[in-house]
Amino acid sequence: MFEKTFKPFLAQHKLQRLRDPIDQCVAHQMALTREKFSSHTIDVIYDYELHPNRRPKVLMQTAAHVSGGAYYYQRKDVERDPWGARKIFGVCVHPRFGGWFAIRAVLVFTDVQAPGLAQTPPIDCVPAREDRISLLENFNFNWRDGKYRDAVAAEETYSAEQTLYFATPPAERWKLLELWGHPIPPC
Repeated sequence: MFEKTFKPFLAQHKLQRLRDPIDQCVAHQMALTREKFSSHTIDVIYDYELHPNRRPKVLMQTAAHVSGGAYYYQRKDVERDPWGARKIFGVCVHPRFGGWFAIRAVLVFTDVQAPGLAQTPPIDCVPAREDRISLLENFNFNWRDGKYRDAVAAEETYSAEQTLYFATPPAERWKLLELWGHPIPPC
């Protein structure tokens, strides 16, 4: 996403300072997708959208799991877990691309009915208990080092530039983009 979509988006579009650059890129891609499927009614729900009670409109990692896109490993996937009363957040792992942190949007084709469509279960690519413990501990306690992404041997990993971008606090990413030569709108 970063190399093939975000960087070209930065080169071709003027950013708005009011919105996160990744969010702007994702919104642009969703608009293009809606155009491509213009004969359908499509609702787009973004990862940052919340109900009035501050709960997310979609649990993105759960959506990835039920769609068969990635396996959402949770505490319940570890028999006799070692964490006691500690809160443990789950994380998705894709069998070819490894672990990731964010699923940015869900497209709902509201006018499509497929009653005979079989659900495709996600691939359980981290089957060993010890590996699941390591995955969940890396994600929950050491997520900044990104080791949870290495739960499986990934075909494609984050570039150094992408790693730096996402390791940079959001408020400082504008400066980083400017250093990389992208014009930044005034505050």
